[in-house]
Amino acid sequence: MNSSRKIKLRIAPPKPRNPLVAPAAQRKAGSHRKSRAAQRRAEKMALGKQLKDLS
Repeated sequence: MNSSRKIKLRIAPPKPRNPLVAPAAQRKAGSHRKSRAAQRRAEKMALGKQLKDLS
């Protein structure tokens, strides 16, 4: 027999995943308000709109 046929590689099966982790990670909610940068940009856009309406 060929020497390559004598050697068999065995790959260990992956560890089982915890079934409770994925749903818990999906339940994590972030902040429900705009970021500071988004607020600042919205204020700047509103100011520009007001100035445009005045002129």
